[in-house]
Amino acid sequence: MTTRIDGKAFAAQVRARVAGEVVALQERHGITPGLAVVLVGEDPASQVYVRNKEKQTVEAGMQSFEHKLSVDTTQDQLLALMDDLNNDGAVNGILVQLPLPSQIDSDAVINALQREKDVDGFHIGNVGRLWTGGEGMVPCTPLGCLMLLQDHLGDLTGKRALVLGRSNIVGKPMAALLLAQHCTVTIAHSRTADLAVRCSEADILVAAVGRPEMVKGDWIKPGATVIDVGINRVESGDGKTRLVGDVNFEAAQGVAGAITPVPGGVGPMTIACLLHNTVEAACRQNGVDRASLS
Repeated sequence: MTTRIDGKAFAAQVRARVAGEVVALQERHGITPGLAVVLVGEDPASQVYVRNKEKQTVEAGMQSFEHKLSVDTTQDQLLALMDDLNNDGAVNGILVQLPLPSQIDSDAVINALQREKDVDGFHIGNVGRLWTGGEGMVPCTPLGCLMLLQDHLGDLTGKRALVLGRSNIVGKPMAALLLAQHCTVTIAHSRTADLAVRCSEADILVAAVGRPEMVKGDWIKPGATVIDVGINRVESGDGKTRLVGDVNFEAAQGVAGAITPVPGGVGPMTIACLLHNTVEAACRQNGVDRASLS
């Protein structure tokens, strides 16, 4: 029997906990965390995502600052905005929605952020701290994956984990987080030799390669915990489309011990962890012990 890991329900718990922490910050310290989201251009998917972030930020009791810029915004103009947000005391977290238009160097913009306000965890200073065991902001999607794993499995020490995907946004930080939890970690990708065999050896399989249903049922170790980060839109055969993950969910049923569905698995955790990170940033910037808020 395969357990379906309900990311939507768990994300609601995270958001509720964050909202309680926000109330405590306001009542005990007079602090209302603020999140600034910057969107350049009019990509429809990004617009929906930004609207959801704003809605959930406000629902958690935080301040939301939206900056919507035209698609022809120059890099210098965007860097000037980053400087303003870095110096704005009401803003504790800054998120720049990716991808950016081609005339803008994304790395230059991300690394222009104050590291302490980089709630996406993409700044090179935060990346370095993650890999060296220091204190920094952790990318939201991998953090959400780790929370789901710990909630389901408890202590991860000694588990054999395979991360399928090597992106800077998910794959690499996910591997670093699992290493910090004392897992034995393999990073694999689409060019890994004997990929199916490598996957079948893992107690924990995190699929983040961006290929629809690439992971088959017989790739999965019986009883393994599978976290499917993929969100792929495919034809459903009736002229419509549907969302699927990087794992063939139906084939994995009955093989995996537990699996996240798509949608409703990892996706809701990303924004929940963004709110979590914003509170973390507000606490660090103001010298507040977050543990004291609960």
